[in-house]
Amino acid sequence: MAKPEMEFWDPFASGESAWEPIEGVPGLAEYVLSKDPQTGSVTRLLRFDPGCDSTPMGVQRHDFWEEVLIYQGALHDLTLNKTFRAGEYACRPPGMAHGPWTTPEGCITFEVRTYE
Repeated sequence: MAKPEMEFWDPFASGESAWEPIEGVPGLAEYVLSKDPQTGSVTRLLRFDPGCDSTPMGVQRHDFWEEVLIYQGALHDLTLNKTFRAGEYACRPPGMAHGPWTTPEGCITFEVRTYE
């Protein structure tokens, strides 16, 4: 089955219980909006609490396409020494190195992960 069919709804109305912590990084949590169990493709929100530091995860490389829109706040990329803010977008092909990040003020991103 592909991702489920859904009409508009407010994911933020679900409260804190919808967010799942990301193991190994205090202050980092995901909220899966939809997932295709056959392909593994996922649409999610990723929340970095203020002061979150993803250094324990190191530089990331994935075997999927990743599209990211910063919805709220900002991310500081430690490798690039550059800050990205709300409204900025990234499209990363499989294998592209990115991160780690810090978020002094916190951040929420909207992400789409697609396997070919």
